[in-house]
Amino acid sequence: MTALDASVELLDRSLSYTRVALASVSDADLGRPTPCTGWDLARLLAHMEDSLDAFDEGASGQVRLERSVRAGVRVRALQEKACRLLGTWSAEPPTRTRIGPHLVDTSVLVLAAALEITVHGWDVASSLGLSHPVPDDLAARLLPAASALVSADDRGTRFAPERPPPSTSGDSARLLGFLGRQLTGPPRHDMRNRDTGPRAAS
Repeated sequence: MTALDASVELLDRSLSYTRVALASVSDADLGRPTPCTGWDLARLLAHMEDSLDAFDEGASGQVRLERSVRAGVRVRALQEKACRLLGTWSAEPPTRTRIGPHLVDTSVLVLAAALEITVHGWDVASSLGLSHPVPDDLAARLLPAASALVSADDRGTRFAPERPPPSTSGDSARLLGFLGRQLTGPPRHDMRNRDTGPRAAS
């Protein structure tokens, strides 16, 4: 398996994880606060849609840096773009992608997509008060990417300061803590019994 193949596999898992949280979003939720400081759920969803557009664009070999919707419309667009994104990267993308003046290996770009999609999926679930933890085995594979992609310069701008979890915590808590997420008390709803079949993941 190539580095790109492994990255696309992680992307597939991150999209599957996040689609479950997105299935619970309604118009009434758009004003909810999120773990992203100063962002409500509407702004987070808009950011996620922009990110999916950029990552999809990256499969063409270049990402351009320039760049009130109802919840149902926004979520449907995110779900459709998520499916298209996986299909695009599962084809034959170039080995390197230009982001502004920089050339990066496409496997790195796909890892960045998997990381962003996963953590924002958790953000959505957290905003809704849902119990939808990042699976520890997915988090374990994303931790090295997070360590490589998030630098000290990103703290205070793109990410909050690292919040080291207790030493007994699993990889999910370590990943979220590294990305500056605050793990708080029990959520109001539990998603473990939700239908996660084709309807929820479409």
